Amino acid sequence: MSNEVFTLRVNGIDHDVADSWLGESLLDVLRDRIGLMGSKGACTQGECGSCSVMVEGSLVCSCLVMGATAVDQEIVTIEGIAPVGAPSDVQQAFVDAGAVQCGFCTPGLVMAVHDLLERTGSPTDTEIREELAGNVCRCTGYGRIIDAVQQVAVRRGGSA
Repeated sequence: MSNEVFTLRVNGIDHDVADSWLGESLLDVLRDRIGLMGSKGACTQGECGSCSVMVEGSLVCSCLVMGATAVDQEIVTIEGIAPVGAPSDVQQAFVDAGAVQCGFCTPGLVMAVHDLLERTGSPTDTEIREELAGNVCRCTGYGRIIDAVQQVAVRRGGSA
């Protein structure tokens, strides 16, 4: 295994990654090399959504992306969604709607909701369910999560 130095731009900051092997997942690089613990690793197969991040404006499961392939691409993690201590409207809606329980799935869901609402200002219930289908939550039953998405859509001027 060859260790190469590469630089990732995460949340607007360049991070030199010197102790990673080139086939290491972006999830592992973010958590273990850069120290951003918000993205969670559960399935390591792209099935649960808990590791979702934005790469060049596209929502991806970071467990399926090799970290070294994200060089020269803008990466946004849950830590980059809003300043520390000032939750985004989506994060606040999750709290207000009671959509946060154990919290393990929350970072991936919040990333997915931000992505959805950037593309579709007033998603239907069916669109919300379809867009969040790649995120597994074992605690909430999804009703409160859907409520949170609808609250944000209404606050942003859409009609959910």
